[in-house]
Amino acid sequence: MTQTKLVELIAPSGYAPCPDVAARGVATLESLGYSVRNREALERRYLRFAGTDEDRAAEINRLGQGVDPLPQVVLAVRGGYGAVHLLDRLDYGRLHDRLCNAPVAIVGHSDFTAIQLALLSQAHITTFAGPMLLADFGAETLSDFTLQQFHSMMHSPSHAVQWTDDGASGGIDVSGTLWGGNLAMVCSLIGTRYLPQIDGGVLFVEDVNEPPYRVERMLYQLHQSGILARQRALVLGDFSQYRLTDYDNGYDMATVIESMRRVIGIPIVTDMPFGHCPDKLTLPVGGQARVQTSGAQVTLTLTGYPYIDG
Repeated sequence: MTQTKLVELIAPSGYAPCPDVAARGVATLESLGYSVRNREALERRYLRFAGTDEDRAAEINRLGQGVDPLPQVVLAVRGGYGAVHLLDRLDYGRLHDRLCNAPVAIVGHSDFTAIQLALLSQAHITTFAGPMLLADFGAETLSDFTLQQFHSMMHSPSHAVQWTDDGASGGIDVSGTLWGGNLAMVCSLIGTRYLPQIDGGVLFVEDVNEPPYRVERMLYQLHQSGILARQRALVLGDFSQYRLTDYDNGYDMATVIESMRRVIGIPIVTDMPFGHCPDKLTLPVGGQARVQTSGAQVTLTLTGYPYIDG
């Protein structure tokens, strides 16, 4: 990057617990050619949150209220918990009017999924499931893969990526609206107005610290509520940091996936590099996705998302 661009920090969930990690994240963004605004978000603390509900909602609503200049990137500081508090407080009308067709990339994952799905369903705003300030840009060892994927998505109207999955999905070629994020957060919105009603979509999910049987329970919830049947494919990202016990008796993630393939009736693609892991894609929540598989080779082509011109 040769031209300075603006990143606006937002902290809609947990507070930043370590100033050194936050400073390292800011320094990384600056080294990439970004100017970082709203560093005050890194200082706020209220209980386990990065400020009161009013503070955190106002930070997002300000983007729809004439803040000038608009940032090229709005970056979540971290996940944790607290985004759900804000869903009834966001000014979706103004956010739609200001951001729906603007080249602004709103980026985050984990707990931020709730806000991303609410923005999609209520304001028709496409955001990005991708790296955050602390866990990614502030990491002691930066992931070149994550940085390259982020940069490519920010600066190109289309992007394709390949990976190897378990090879059991067969040869598929499906397209649709890409949506999803953290599995627990997606399921938490079922039955609310904040879950997008998407037919013929490509749903992607990931999670952390969730043992296989709990992942399966959430997938069953998506299945039994009729959501999975309306999708063209389910793409599984990273499911990490869980612990199997003796009682699981071999009931591992591969068993869950095999079981769900017999139940849900749509293709399941596995091993997408996204989630609570160092190497992660940047994915447009509300953009368009084409998923093609041949044997164990997966190709994901992404279009229809906001990007920075230049």
